[in-house]
Amino acid sequence: MKQITKDSINAFLNRKTFTRQNMKVREMNGKFYLKLHGNIIAVLHEDNTLQITNCGWFSNTTKERLNGLPNVNIYQKNWNWYLNGKEWEGNLITVN
Repeated sequence: MKQITKDSINAFLNRKTFTRQNMKVREMNGKFYLKLHGNIIAVLHEDNTLQITNCGWFSNTTKERLNGLPNVNIYQKNWNWYLNGKEWEGNLITVN
């Protein structure tokens, strides 16, 4: 796992703002947002509910960043993405 993934995920899970290269963590109205290239790929709610999306980007970078989150295991087989063993189209989903 890349250091930028570790650092951005750590900031996100600890509810701290973060900016480095293509990653940002921002807070708005009690929720924390993990952004990759300006796209929100994860939301951490006040009750610790975690939601993820790939925002339509089936890239290795998006997959690597999301895989840094707890309870997230994304892999690709025959051009399809799988989230925790189930085919996933990248739509917004709650993972915990």
